[in-house]
Amino acid sequence: MSLDPRLLSVLACPKDKGELRYLEDEQVLVNDRLGIAYRIENDIPVLLVDEAIDWPAN
Repeated sequence: MSLDPRLLSVLACPKDKGELRYLEDEQVLVNDRLGIAYRIENDIPVLLVDEAIDWPAN
């Protein structure tokens, strides 16, 4: 399922407050500047710094 474009337009990385890139197939929001991603569970972004994963995933 896809996230609402209005929601995507206001989401920001909680670590650096920058823009996030949505990858629908992987269900993650990626911060390319920091090399991290936040997963999306049940259509809800998990925007917790402690829950971020390294990106690209190894």
